[in-house]
Amino acid sequence: MTGGVMMIVALRDLRLAGRRRVEAVLPVVFFVVAAALFPLGVGPELQMLRQMASGVVWVCALLAAMLSLNTLYVGDHADGSLEQMLLSSQSTVLIAAGKALAHWVLTGVPLIVVSPLIGLFFGMEPRSMGVMVLTLLLGTPVLSLLGSVGAALTLGLRSGGVLILLLVLPLCIPVLIFGAGAVSAVDAGLSPNGHLSVLAALLLVSGLGAPLATAAALRISVS
Repeated sequence: MTGGVMMIVALRDLRLAGRRRVEAVLPVVFFVVAAALFPLGVGPELQMLRQMASGVVWVCALLAAMLSLNTLYVGDHADGSLEQMLLSSQSTVLIAAGKALAHWVLTGVPLIVVSPLIGLFFGMEPRSMGVMVLTLLLGTPVLSLLGSVGAALTLGLRSGGVLILLLVLPLCIPVLIFGAGAVSAVDAGLSPNGHLSVLAALLLVSGLGAPLATAAALRISVS
């Protein structure tokens, strides 16, 4: 039953996002356009493009994930539904987890799906491209979980979008470093297992801790 609460909240947010399709696809469009501009700017040198591919993809993925964080709780807060959720008998932690899950499905999953296309733009090798997809699979949920904490902390504040960036971006730097580092290790003929293990550990820690922190931040922001 507890897991059902998280899924109900996530499905609700997905249905609402379906009514605002333009906003839903904006992060993906930004990701593709921003990443595709780099080869045009730095030139057609294939070796250089391969070296910078993983870093470019992860920076663009990080920024794309940040685009929709400002609206994660704003709509529910404005119409009063967030207060009703918090006043209900359901766990606030599971509600926060459901919101983060919906954000990942709307932003992280599409980024993972289109990332091989970006890899083709940069002439990546198939093995490097596969590792890049795996790092995004492990890392993008962390971005959504940490982003939900920032969105809850800045709820109701002026310039909330800027404050979210200031709060969340420093926390996401390790994800970016190890995500890009795994692909660079493969390109150098090394094993990416160490980087992937760190990403998996970050996912585990954020999955356990971020909903708790988000729930506490929501109670403070709404009270």
